[in-house]
Amino acid sequence: MPHETHTGRVQLVGAGPGAADLLTVRALRAVEGAQALLYDALVGEEILALAPVACLKMQTGKRAGRTSMKQETINRLMLRLARKGLRVVRLKGGDPSIFGRVGEEAAFLDAHGVETEIVPGVTAACAAAAQFGFPLTHRGEARRVVFATATTRDGALTESGWAAAGDPQTTLALYMGRDQLAAAADRLISHGRASTTPALAIENAGRPDARAVSGTLEDLAASLASQAFDGPVVLLIGEVVARSSAFTLQAPPLAAEAM
Repeated sequence: MPHETHTGRVQLVGAGPGAADLLTVRALRAVEGAQALLYDALVGEEILALAPVACLKMQTGKRAGRTSMKQETINRLMLRLARKGLRVVRLKGGDPSIFGRVGEEAAFLDAHGVETEIVPGVTAACAAAAQFGFPLTHRGEARRVVFATATTRDGALTESGWAAAGDPQTTLALYMGRDQLAAAADRLISHGRASTTPALAIENAGRPDARAVSGTLEDLAASLASQAFDGPVVLLIGEVVARSSAFTLQAPPLAAEAM
């Protein structure tokens, strides 16, 4: 009889913002059962240590502005490992469905007959809000959240979508925007957002070494430039940001009560 081959499966797993205790139970089980682990550069050693000793671990890059493994190479690698019958875990920082290219990878694997499962994770904006003590929505202040990327594939500022974030009751979570913050602020102000809108830049959201810089939409870029942040940064813009424990702008004095 011919030798029977078994195609493995690929789990596209969100590792969350970095701390192992922010993994979902399903993500933890996936990592613990992995035979091949393809992980992004932002996944820390604390999480990698949860994989079996015999698991094949491969770092696949993906840091903005740095040399990274090409997406086509990652796709072919996942396919090759799955065709060997391995349980493959593609481990991504944050949530794989938020700027994690999960659609591209799932479509590629599906087209080649490989079963996939998407396991969600905590995304950076949610981790940042929880860590620094403010909500992303709040009655009377923010009735929607917009998750957006500030840059295109070549690093230029995106041209569309800014009008949707102009509503003062929108909390904007801006990913991959550290180097385009000044231009993004100008674009938002031109679409009606007040220059005094509270804003935060959070580096390494959800991790013990997280740092935050506060300001307004108009001046945050200058404050951020002086900090020389090197880790991943998420920008949170909106009235709810003023509720953050990291927001240090002096509040206006309360009006004196009538005598």
